[in-house]
Amino acid sequence: MKKQIILLFAFVSLAINLYAQQTEQTPAGTYTNSAESMLNSNGKLNIGGYGEVHYNQPISKDQRELGTIDVHRMVMFLGYNFTKRTSFVSEIEFEYAKELWVEQAFLQHKLNNFINFRAGLMLVPMGIVNEYHEPTTFNGVERPIIDNRISLTTWREIGAGFSGTISPVSARYQLYVMNGLNGYDTKGIFTGAGGLREGRQKGSKAFIHSPSFAGRVEYYGIRSLNIGLSAYTGKSQSRLFSKLHNDSTALIARADSSVIGISMLGADARYQFGALELRGQFYLTSFSNVLEYNAFTASKGKNNDLGNSMVGYYVEAGYNVLSFCKETSQQLIPFVRYEFYNTHNSVEGDMAKNPAYKNTMITTGLTYKLNPNAVIKADMQFSKNDSDKEYKKVFNAGIGVMF
Repeated sequence: MKKQIILLFAFVSLAINLYAQQTEQTPAGTYTNSAESMLNSNGKLNIGGYGEVHYNQPISKDQRELGTIDVHRMVMFLGYNFTKRTSFVSEIEFEYAKELWVEQAFLQHKLNNFINFRAGLMLVPMGIVNEYHEPTTFNGVERPIIDNRISLTTWREIGAGFSGTISPVSARYQLYVMNGLNGYDTKGIFTGAGGLREGRQKGSKAFIHSPSFAGRVEYYGIRSLNIGLSAYTGKSQSRLFSKLHNDSTALIARADSSVIGISMLGADARYQFGALELRGQFYLTSFSNVLEYNAFTASKGKNNDLGNSMVGYYVEAGYNVLSFCKETSQQLIPFVRYEFYNTHNSVEGDMAKNPAYKNTMITTGLTYKLNPNAVIKADMQFSKNDSDKEYKKVFNAGIGVMF
């Protein structure tokens, strides 16, 4: 994986040298999130944001279920352009009307038309939704489930690296060195049921003993089609490496047992032809040192069952039925999304695959865009794992804004 990232960086550097004298243009066929809009702004002080309010109602034929109503997210973006080349972007988020997080806080300096240097708290460039998670950018009240269980949306870590657009070859790239996921902090963090999600350090007193690498390339050279490839590789972090002497062989072996190697690959595609919208994502994550990790964390009073690999994907189709009404710019998009994920895609040793970790979800509903930045949503979700006899049903509704 590290060799692939080095080769990717070499390719990017070569392309930059070949086309360095050409002028960068805003590329057609690419997508823009809130942070990128602020970076492209000509103003000094930039303010933006997004928010979403959700209603989730489980439906059961055997019993009554309580629904939940929640201000799921309220986010403010603050940015400042010091010069045409140097900018700062921050994202401050309230979740569930009470939790406060800093989701982004990075400095960007434009070296030339093709290279931007970035450093700070940044989104890990994995898949579509982790970077484009504003509620007006995706169908469905809730984000796709694989962007929670396999990828870790919203996944952000502290790091530094390079990003840019190479217009002559219709490509965008990102390449970062970042701190890794927390795999052991007085106890084992990763499990078969939860995967890696609880290991996000989120820039909050994060600790590190070995770096991780993340990269992404998007190609938009085919009309209406955007194709992305993402990669992440590194080792999980462990507090057992704190103040560990290099000659402490037994303690080093103990600390090594609390660490796993992580390699994640992602592929995604977005296609829009007239009123038709198609998109899909695929993730494959593999681990090393799993047997040792499970045995070590189990010895600390926890029966761990992390698998050797996880897989997840979805495909989605939507159609704007108001496209025939030339008098309106509003959109009404019926859509359907099929998702699958398995956190026990493969296991090691004598561990048996848990059928509850193999899941299917079907989401179908309506997205009503009053304008590109204000949306009303409603959908039904049907979910089932291999140990369920029938699908569980949830009705969702919500509003979302982006500005």
